[in-house]
Amino acid sequence: MSEERRLAVLRAIVQDYVRTSEPVGSKNLVERHHFGVSAATVRNDMAALEEEGLIHAPHTSAGRVPTDAGYRLFVDRLSTVKPMSPAERAAIGRFLHGAVDLDDVVDRTVRLLASLTHQVAVVQYPSLTRSAVRHIELVPMGRDRLMVILIANTGRVEQRMLETGTVLDDADGAALAARVRSEVLTEAAGRSFPEAAARLHSLPDRFEPADRDLVRAVVGCLDDALGEEREERVVLAGTSNLARFGADFPRTIAPVLEALEEHVVLLKLFGQLGHTGAGAVAVRIGHENQHEGLASTSVVSTAYGSGHELVGGMGVLGPTRMDYPSAMTTVRAVAAYVSQLLEP
Repeated sequence: MSEERRLAVLRAIVQDYVRTSEPVGSKNLVERHHFGVSAATVRNDMAALEEEGLIHAPHTSAGRVPTDAGYRLFVDRLSTVKPMSPAERAAIGRFLHGAVDLDDVVDRTVRLLASLTHQVAVVQYPSLTRSAVRHIELVPMGRDRLMVILIANTGRVEQRMLETGTVLDDADGAALAARVRSEVLTEAAGRSFPEAAARLHSLPDRFEPADRDLVRAVVGCLDDALGEEREERVVLAGTSNLARFGADFPRTIAPVLEALEEHVVLLKLFGQLGHTGAGAVAVRIGHENQHEGLASTSVVSTAYGSGHELVGGMGVLGPTRMDYPSAMTTVRAVAAYVSQLLEP
């Protein structure tokens, strides 16, 4: 029996089942695909695939559908993932290019993924543990008010307004603000959020006692911004798409919806992406998802970030009867564009 032909039969079964949602029989395979062999040979190939646990009969019919193992072999044997056309890439660029800040980027990204794949889209906010300080600015805003601006390498911008109790609108005040800014940048710029926060704690001791309250206020403000718990956050879109695939879920989609409500479950899906390398796409199929509620789903995900730093994850979730090549192509392309947006 030809190993290459057997895999071609499996590929055809996956593609036909994804497209039609109907069990695939040998007669239809022979009619739709050109294997160059008889229907009897294709039936023998299907019997071998079933014996190996790659396809099964969902009920008493001549048709077969892929198992989780069948989908896994199909995905693993994808020699290439079809690249998006220039027109498709341009459409992604136009939709994301108008984003005004990180929140807008995340919102547009998750809606775009859901629209392009017709699945549930999930985007993780950049993890603070992997984010770094790009720039810090201190802007006097009157006699004793100071605006503190933190810009991360992820594009995240945090602004805080301080009532300093220190006169800043004269020459001495402006010089003090400039020195504080310089010292803060020396300690924090280019460093990870946790490292920057730790290094800033001793900064007030470098200043005269009369100036330390101002420095403590600035450090406290930055500490608050650097430690904000936004890494424990994911954004979803397209949950209603699950209703289009109701028949693909045993009995009900309720367990899937319950799992989606537990954001810690979704964050775990992205937990290992930082080790896969830029551009790598991970596919978890069926029971490969450890959470019981996701056992009837597949997750296609990847990481994104600026430069060589991967700071968050994104992906799509849907039934195991998923168009894997298309989902993988879309997720990778959108992640690449978001990474470009976050470049300094």
